[in-house]
Amino acid sequence: MSWRTKVRAAIVSMPILMAGPALAADDPAVLKDLTAVIALQGQPCGQVVTATKQGDNDYAVACKDGSRYRVFVNAEGRVVVQKQ
Repeated sequence: MSWRTKVRAAIVSMPILMAGPALAADDPAVLKDLTAVIALQGQPCGQVVTATKQGDNDYAVACKDGSRYRVFVNAEGRVVVQKQ
């Protein structure tokens, strides 16, 4: 493969690789799961409308009612919902 072909392949693949995690966070199944997690923790939300993946099992969440949370798994393996 020539140098130019390698550079073109890298340029084309970078946006696709970078968009993958962002697209997964707004998957309807993920939003539904995060809504359930927040409700089970007794926090008001209604419905999660956006979720931004910040790391493995770590999301910044915005709810329909305007509430914002960080939902993550702590070192002990417990799910934590922090109001932001």
